Amino acid sequence: MKNFWEKLDKPFFCLAPMSDVTDIAFRTILAKYSKDRENKNKVVFWTEFVAADGLCNKLAKKKLSHILKFKEQERPIMAQVFGANPENMKKACQYIASLDFDGIDINMGCPDKSVIAQGAGSALIKTPELARRIIQAAFEGIKSAGKDIPLSVKTRVGFNKEEIDTWIPEILKEDIKALTIHLRTKKEMSAVPANWDYIVKVKKLIEKSGKEILLIGNGDVKDLEDAKEKALKYGCEGIMIGRGVFGNPWFFSSQNNLSITLEEKLEVLMEHTQIFDKELLQPKHKHFDVMKKHFKAYVNGFDGAKELRVKLMETKNTKEVKQIVDNFLKSKKI
Repeated sequence: MKNFWEKLDKPFFCLAPMSDVTDIAFRTILAKYSKDRENKNKVVFWTEFVAADGLCNKLAKKKLSHILKFKEQERPIMAQVFGANPENMKKACQYIASLDFDGIDINMGCPDKSVIAQGAGSALIKTPELARRIIQAAFEGIKSAGKDIPLSVKTRVGFNKEEIDTWIPEILKEDIKALTIHLRTKKEMSAVPANWDYIVKVKKLIEKSGKEILLIGNGDVKDLEDAKEKALKYGCEGIMIGRGVFGNPWFFSSQNNLSITLEEKLEVLMEHTQIFDKELLQPKHKHFDVMKKHFKAYVNGFDGAKELRVKLMETKNTKEVKQIVDNFLKSKKI
């Protein structure tokens, strides 16, 4: 098996899959400013999640294709897929595997109502037999593509309550290579702090299974130092970071974000916007407003941030963003 997981330095760090966030523009910027020589074997990227059902529909597949675009400098990169139909999962994974991803991850933790209504995401916690069939179907799809890439799962500690002892052993029966645990239940969403003590419980179950499955913890990781401390304290091989990466393309880098000048930060904001324009806006995959959540994250913590942020939130295109950023930087040099 072409198992990149075995070659990673420990602890390693993962970019969480986030809808309308971890697109090719965002990942391109992160790869450029975060994947340096020192950590190139320590950082794994995830795509946004993609619907297996959608990939089995000719029209929908065309609309979803941008989610599965990636660049060589992003490697290792995982494609994340969700669904509750085993046959569609098989076909979707056959297609994804043909695109030469380093691995495929199955989402069994998304709390979104529309995903749950399909029986997918965190709904699979309530149907462990179906969850196992989904994993098996994914393997069949990879094999039918003539590939031999690893499969992993991302899930939560439970649906309405913590149910690690009944849920996790079911997943461990399958031949996955990595397991990411978001340390909250579906019901808790992000309303309560992530409970990292659960990692110890999951770790023991993996050890009991006798399998070599890497454990990745996820939830409320502030920065890279916090990630390293959590890996050491709780004994997981990897840490997945979501919201902590917003507005900080240097997150995974050895370069401290505090050393980045305001000018550098705004120039990267502009670069990010231009890549979004080229890769996702001009082909009409996404609306320009998707970039505005990034503007909020980049523009804070400095004099004039609020006023600049207000102006950027009113922009309608990349040209307007450039004009506003250029004017702001000129005013700072006077």
